[in-house]
Amino acid sequence: MPAKKSFVPFFAAFLTIVQLACNLGVNPATPDTFATLNGLYTASALTQGAGSPQPILTSTPGLPLPTSTPLPPAAATTTATNPPLVASPVPTSRCDAIQFLGDVTYPDGSPVMRGSSFVKTWKIKNTGECAWTTSYALVFSSGDSMNGPSAVNLERKVNPGETIEVSAKLTAPNKDGHYRGYWKLRNGNGMLFGFGEDADTAFWVDVNVIGEEFVAYSFVKRYCEADWGNEDGALPCPGKEGDAKGFVIKLDKPTLENGVKKEVPSLLTVPQDVRDGLIGGIYPAFTVQTGDRFRAIINCQYNSEKCNVIFHLAYQKKGEIVTLATWHEAYEGQYYAIDFDLSALAGQTVKFILMVSANGGQKQDNALWLDPHILRQGRPTPTPTPTVTPRATPSG
Repeated sequence: MPAKKSFVPFFAAFLTIVQLACNLGVNPATPDTFATLNGLYTASALTQGAGSPQPILTSTPGLPLPTSTPLPPAAATTTATNPPLVASPVPTSRCDAIQFLGDVTYPDGSPVMRGSSFVKTWKIKNTGECAWTTSYALVFSSGDSMNGPSAVNLERKVNPGETIEVSAKLTAPNKDGHYRGYWKLRNGNGMLFGFGEDADTAFWVDVNVIGEEFVAYSFVKRYCEADWGNEDGALPCPGKEGDAKGFVIKLDKPTLENGVKKEVPSLLTVPQDVRDGLIGGIYPAFTVQTGDRFRAIINCQYNSEKCNVIFHLAYQKKGEIVTLATWHEAYEGQYYAIDFDLSALAGQTVKFILMVSANGGQKQDNALWLDPHILRQGRPTPTPTPTVTPRATPSG
């Protein structure tokens, strides 16, 4: 692969960040694998659960700083009704009462993908005699909570006769089926109320959870479509095992830290043989959809007892680089399973980056990505079969 000038500032900038991260944590000069292990796995779990990508900051001249603007969550915008509009008679002489006006998002029976986040919104009217202040709240009443909040305070005051839209951010269960959760309002004194003649009927969210899954993108199958390099320049793909500049190769039957051999397509990524060396691959542009998840198993290769590395998942968009998550791995006979939600990038076309950096000196830093891929819910789009037009055979 010919050298590319763009690799030098890109990976040099990334190296600066890696060195800063290492210096703030474990001392790279004398890493103590077992003493820091629990902390490392705790940090990995916290990074894995983060909802918003964190930017990589760099002071390298000429390289644009990545944006730190939070990405908005995905939400549907379908409009329909929940309970029938005729089923909400206006009560009289009540301080707190509701008239249900309809569903703003996700009408009854809407399909949602397993494990996906969505925002349910209802439109309601204050038909009581008392104003709703910001001490009033939308609260979960009964049924399926779908991992929603227990209460969401109103954003503004709602006087009698005025309307407001109230929302709850929910997460679909990971099992297919029909789910319904009931919600009411709660006043400043802690009393629940709803709509109907007695102002006690809850409104609800009603969804059908579905979820066939397929691999939308395999980082192993397409690893040589990525541009691989270190802080000094580009690297060939596949690389040559033992190359001091760092290398990436495909393994069909890798052996994990615990000695178990897996018949899983994997990438062995070894950083450049220098202190805090790194290796990374920038993959071709990919458009993310709602519900997409990055999955992989990361660990050190078997018998790499001095392995101490940091795995990075990042992306590049319009010259800006944003890190999504990092995981610190040391050789201790265990592995870490990654399941990272990419929904915050839904609708965006980005170039994903797989990167591994040495935590200090390169000492058997044989880092394994087991089957890194993007999992998508639904069914893959069938490949069209080419139509063959028969041709006449000339006679003798």
